[in-house]
Amino acid sequence: MSVDPVLSVRNLKVATAARRPAEILKGISFDIHPGETLCLVGESGSGKSVTSLVTMGLLPRGELEVTAGEARLNGEDIVAATPARTRALRGADMAMIFQEPMTALNPVLTIGLQMDEVFRAHRAMRAPDRKAAALEAFASVGLPSPARIHDSYPHQLSGGQRQRVMIAMALALKPKLLIADEPTTALDVTTQKQILELIRRLQEEQNTAVLFITHDMGVVVDIADRVCVMRNGEIVETGEVEKVLSAPRQQYTRDLLAAVPALTPRPARAPHSQDRVLELIEVNKVFSLQSAISRLLGREGHSVHAVNNVSFRLERGRTLGIVGESGSGKSTVARCVLRLEDPSSGAILVNGHDIAPLQGQRALAEARRAVQMIFQDPNRSLNPRLRIGESLIEGPMNAGEARVAALARAGDLLEVVRLPRDSLDRYPHQFSGGQRQRIAIARALMMSPDVIVADEAVSALDVSVQAQVLDLLAEVQQRQNLAVLFITHDLRVAAQICDDVMVMRRGEVVEFGPAGDILARPQHDYTRALIEAAPGRDWDFAQGRRIPEPA
Repeated sequence: MSVDPVLSVRNLKVATAARRPAEILKGISFDIHPGETLCLVGESGSGKSVTSLVTMGLLPRGELEVTAGEARLNGEDIVAATPARTRALRGADMAMIFQEPMTALNPVLTIGLQMDEVFRAHRAMRAPDRKAAALEAFASVGLPSPARIHDSYPHQLSGGQRQRVMIAMALALKPKLLIADEPTTALDVTTQKQILELIRRLQEEQNTAVLFITHDMGVVVDIADRVCVMRNGEIVETGEVEKVLSAPRQQYTRDLLAAVPALTPRPARAPHSQDRVLELIEVNKVFSLQSAISRLLGREGHSVHAVNNVSFRLERGRTLGIVGESGSGKSTVARCVLRLEDPSSGAILVNGHDIAPLQGQRALAEARRAVQMIFQDPNRSLNPRLRIGESLIEGPMNAGEARVAALARAGDLLEVVRLPRDSLDRYPHQFSGGQRQRIAIARALMMSPDVIVADEAVSALDVSVQAQVLDLLAEVQQRQNLAVLFITHDLRVAAQICDDVMVMRRGEVVEFGPAGDILARPQHDYTRALIEAAPGRDWDFAQGRRIPEPA
């Protein structure tokens, strides 16, 4: 391109601010031009997010420091800029969309007040004009009822709406550079598609340069013009997106692409047995929503039917995937199976025994031994103050197992999930995300369950680590003949690991059957919409080519 780049990074180096500094970025260089989207991809720890923090002037003081190089925004070096100048540039000339809007938004301020702060910091505008500009920004990102959004708090909005608010805030002042750091990772496929289309549309309208950070290669296909592949603080490959995806030069890039699960379902497996370990019969869960004021005044609240007459069977050695958008009832079904929620009606049979009516700590503890859970975020489900060994043996010891025997079995299970025995003496923060998820699998196995419930267990992992954890889960399932209830919004993952798929929408099952039938020949419009929204669905990662449109 002949025009000057909006962002020009040259020989940028970042190291830890310590007596023995470790290099985080090792001299990276790239340009982004107006109207162009550059994707940074790579595994966790590759330096993607640190690059964005340098650009935004948000490196944590005393922890990381730029040791060489420059990052020029419209010709001005951000690295050399004073804190006051960086604050002036931030929001007006460059803006950022963070991965988790619930942590980026202030929970005690209304959305309108937080948007108002953007305008007060950078524009001399009267209060009525600021409110009008805020409502216009909300409308521009497709938010319904901008006035209601303006007066709402973050917790009153859905995940997709909160992300739209973040985009509205980022683009309100029409910055020349937009940085998006994993902005769609936690969103379901239909919301993700809407957000990506929104970013692309607003980019075209404002000719914005976009630095998009992601580990999802499907998203790269849908939004990138060029891509930079990062590894260990270096850019190992860069180029136009189709050239890099179709003819990668580096083995690391080829490995990343090979780890992307295909949307084509795996070959159907014959059932190992007809031993039914889990069965739901017309299960319902109704939440009654009533405010404290309504209760004091004796007024009735309203009810939400989160799960509506859900029935299914799961045999030993089989994997059932539950897919659907946020709010479809997937996780509520899982919580009912685990009896973390009391079903409003219906039966939940585990090894033929109905656990739905059970009450009391002792009865529920016995029932839960047969059904164990792997949570989405092991960093939050593992106690940071306990060594791994203590976390693993907690359940068995509560069930009466001797400490010595439990520790010995914990060491055995760590080896099963391919971690060394000495991991027992380490803390959660001393492991990578993928290793923590392996620990979570080992902890679930400590109770010798018949059913494992995995709720979005790989959604936050890089594609290569995700592939390793999925392979491990399949290996453990086969070795111990487990039944797995796998909850996900990622249809690629469902295609690779599930024998059967159940599609949920607004608490109801809209389609159920073998994974090959559901994903290859969907019968319901909603299922077809989910598949259509899957990122990169028109790209064959195994063959490195675009899939031709059917005749």
